[in-house]
Amino acid sequence: MAAQGPTPMALGGFAFRALGFSFNTQEIDLDTPWAEIEVCYRLTALQWTGPRDDRFAIKGIVFEEEFGGLSSLEGIRASAKSGTPLMLVTFSGKVHGRHAIQRVSQERDAIRYDGLARRTSYSIELRRLEAL
Repeated sequence: MAAQGPTPMALGGFAFRALGFSFNTQEIDLDTPWAEIEVCYRLTALQWTGPRDDRFAIKGIVFEEEFGGLSSLEGIRASAKSGTPLMLVTFSGKVHGRHAIQRVSQERDAIRYDGLARRTSYSIELRRLEAL
């Protein structure tokens, strides 16, 4: 049984914990473009067109033998394959809204004699579906 600790964040029903299915990096990327408008005898004017993308990335490492957590990562992969949007909420109570899973990457190393990895680093890329 994996050790349970505080839950700093949850993606749908998948809780990130201090031990087990944890993360060590968050990346937030907001794209708010400005359109260029050519103006005769003046500098090019800019017009704000509103937010285009709000992306969130979660990166971490799972040590399955010691703490578990790989089943949560596999559940997120299954949600991505089925196209199921998930709600992203942080421990502080901030609701980040529903997110589409854009990409789940894994790198497995420290391979055991039976072919299983002792360590799996992962990255989950999300994109917010609607404005809050």
